[in-house]
Amino acid sequence: MVVHLRDVSAHRELSHQVSRLTYTDPLTGLPNRRALLRTLAELRDRPRPWRGCVLVLDLSGVQEVNETRGREVGDAVLVEVARRLRAALAPDHVLARLGGDEFAVVVGCAPATADGVAARLIGVLAEPYAVGGGRVLLGACAGVAEFGPTATPDELVAGADVAMRRAKSLGGNRSERYDESLEVQLMRRSMLTAELPGADRRGELDLLYQPIVAVDDRHPVAVEALLRWRHPQLGTVGPEEFVPIAEAAGLIDEVGGWVLHQACRRVASWRAEGRPVQVAVNLSAVQLRESDFVAQVAAVLDAYEVPPEALIVEAGEADVVADVPAAVHTLGGLRALGVRVALDDFGTGHSALTYLRRLPVDILKADRALIAEPVTPGTPAAPLAEIVVRLGERLGMSVVAEGVETAEQLSALAAAGCGYAQGYLFGRPMPVEHVEAFFELHADGVPRAIGPSTVD
Repeated sequence: MVVHLRDVSAHRELSHQVSRLTYTDPLTGLPNRRALLRTLAELRDRPRPWRGCVLVLDLSGVQEVNETRGREVGDAVLVEVARRLRAALAPDHVLARLGGDEFAVVVGCAPATADGVAARLIGVLAEPYAVGGGRVLLGACAGVAEFGPTATPDELVAGADVAMRRAKSLGGNRSERYDESLEVQLMRRSMLTAELPGADRRGELDLLYQPIVAVDDRHPVAVEALLRWRHPQLGTVGPEEFVPIAEAAGLIDEVGGWVLHQACRRVASWRAEGRPVQVAVNLSAVQLRESDFVAQVAAVLDAYEVPPEALIVEAGEADVVADVPAAVHTLGGLRALGVRVALDDFGTGHSALTYLRRLPVDILKADRALIAEPVTPGTPAAPLAEIVVRLGERLGMSVVAEGVETAEQLSALAAAGCGYAQGYLFGRPMPVEHVEAFFELHADGVPRAIGPSTVD
């Protein structure tokens, strides 16, 4: 009898060990993915419907820690992550490690409350980690999926994972909530990412041109080259969608180089025909930080025998403020070549005004919000235009007003002394043949450029 009891006790202990190995993450001691799915299945099968959400958290930076500091330090970081999450959650929340640098939380609350939990956890995980005799910083993003009675546990976790990947694609350090449209968006992004390489060689990239005119007589002085992707299945894809993909995939040199070549080839052709118009191209955030970008521009100008002052390079205000030293270096190098430099989207609230005196800029492109139609009837049509124009004058910069759509706005800009404007009032982005017809309509105007050429 005693021997039999000992056998039962040993069997129970063995079963307990097997269960622990089956349902526990060995590094953190947390429940693993299998345990999480079992918990979700139990909640689904309750007699009374259970309301709650699943959160999937993804850490960024762990792989870099493993590569630079060693896997032991990386493991220590993950153990600390688990400790912080445990401490930040309520006793009735279920925390699990899905594997790698992903964790999951089951919370018995409505989606809006779960969003708040996700935001709090992201903040907790962003605090520095003191491990391995040094300091480690991580980022995190989260996806939230609401518990549905018809969804399987796997589908619920997959939904939260889709939302997490959406948050990650938007820059991380944020959370997103799952809905079915997210899967469509992610499938579209996946397709664009897979098919963007070689789009230039397949003839799918296209440039449209929007005129920039002198305010006094509407004579065209420049055109802005605007990129489009003519995708064979998805139709026209705008740069706001695929340029971030190109940056993330390391393809921005390929895409940006194509734009620069095409724009310079076109302006060389126009100048040979007696049209001394300038062409503006947009600079991406990644290109702004590239040490050899100025040399790339110089080589393209030389290849098409385009004088540097015929090219305007536009850098977005947000991108410049994000890395002012890199912006000063790159834009200063372009200016030294004789290329005109424009600060795009000026006035969008990114504090460029603080750095404006330091920036090697020739042209301020005032954001459309600064000249938008007033809400109150009878007020000036462009109330902030005069302020921007005076600022440009004090700093020796030309001002281009973007997004001009009405004659009233144009009159207000003229009264404020603004020299140049761009917008649907003069022309939408158009193909080459249409912009050339636009030139012909204004063939009697006096050829000119935006402000004097500036070479430091």
